[in-house]
Amino acid sequence: MKLKTDVDSSDATPNLFAPRRRRLFVGKRGIAASSLSTAIVFGLIVSVLFVTPGGATVRYAFFNPHEMWVAWIGNPRIGLLAIRDGIFTNVWMFLVSEVLVLSLGISIAWIRFSQSPVFLPFRLLATLYTDILRGVPTLLVVMIVGYGLPTLNFGFLSHQSPAVYGVIALTLNYSAYVSEVIRAGIFSVPHGQLLAARSLGLTQTSTMRRVILPQAIRTVIPPLLNDFISLQKDTALVSILGAIEVTRAAQIFSATVFNESGLTVAALFFLALTIPMTRYTDRLMARDRARRLASS
Repeated sequence: MKLKTDVDSSDATPNLFAPRRRRLFVGKRGIAASSLSTAIVFGLIVSVLFVTPGGATVRYAFFNPHEMWVAWIGNPRIGLLAIRDGIFTNVWMFLVSEVLVLSLGISIAWIRFSQSPVFLPFRLLATLYTDILRGVPTLLVVMIVGYGLPTLNFGFLSHQSPAVYGVIALTLNYSAYVSEVIRAGIFSVPHGQLLAARSLGLTQTSTMRRVILPQAIRTVIPPLLNDFISLQKDTALVSILGAIEVTRAAQIFSATVFNESGLTVAALFFLALTIPMTRYTDRLMARDRARRLASS
């Protein structure tokens, strides 16, 4: 007589691998479904350029391989600037502006966080600064700085290149946003950290520099990187002042050969710069989320 407690090995063995086979099946089915949906979506987007009445015109005007290559390398014989020559201008404007924005943003956040009566007028000015610069569009700031400073006739400040005025305008505009991001990070630091630092005899300046700011900046790195991604894109606004950067070179190409493929090349250049920064920001945000979940 066979007891119910006996285990039939022939029946138990397949059940050990059933969950694994099920997961593999679900995983393969998910990959197939995502691949199919991606192919369909991109196929529909690309098909617009081929099935619409004006698709051929758009392909020739914006996605002409020959014109895109000529726009990239330039043609000195007919006075065409190479878009690749403007890359250096965009990159150095971004790097210089990033350093200045971070420094000025931290200073403004520090002033607004300070409780000293001596800093009252500076706190008022910092508040007014952030309210005005965040409320005015970046393009208008670039125009006001780029056209206003030369008109002042104020020594060397009125005799700079359009790219320098662009750096000044971007720094003024983005430092207002970054200061608010950093200030939010400062307020996210537990108040007990401040009390503990003061109880150890640290001054307010030392407490801010050694205790508060390191924790605040580490917390707001992802939103700061998002602001810097926008800063990289907004270097194209300096083209309105006449600076020969990527966007301006693409505009000159379009006006010369009556083809807009240079604009596509400029767009691809900005994508090549911003997409890696975006993926790095996503990675930092995922790591920060995992760290917070592990500590909770």
